[in-house]
Amino acid sequence: MESLGVRKGAWAQEEDVLLRKCIEKYGEGKWHLVPLRAGLNRCRKSCRLRWLNYLKPDIRRGEFALDEVDLMIRLHNLLGNRRTANDVKNYWHGHHLKKKVQFQEEGEINPKHILKPKGAYRKPLDRRNCNTDKGTHGWYGRTNPGR
Repeated sequence: MESLGVRKGAWAQEEDVLLRKCIEKYGEGKWHLVPLRAGLNRCRKSCRLRWLNYLKPDIRRGEFALDEVDLMIRLHNLLGNRRTANDVKNYWHGHHLKKKVQFQEEGEINPKHILKPKGAYRKPLDRRNCNTDKGTHGWYGRTNPGR
């Protein structure tokens, strides 16, 4: 297959500046238009990934805080590796954020309720009282008690 002549490899600082200006002017989305609008000789996927993973101003980079590490460990102990990171990302961007925006526009619900589903953050049960005879429920016990 013949290359379309798009640039590959490391991004130059000038390219980052062009991409930032384009996103500031037109906003995120419509990634198929970004290379043309920004004047970049890059594919749309490269532009999207560069923005989301490196240039977006509200992403946190560097070391994880202790509370973040603790939360990840507790959630992994609770849920394990049932889903791939890509599945989680697709759900978050495809369903979860759309519902959050919809509720905010309608003014029906506080967006914090979307981020914390009912019963999602339960206090741990005493290990001696943990119901493990019907499967591995771990430290947090059954997720749907009484069902």
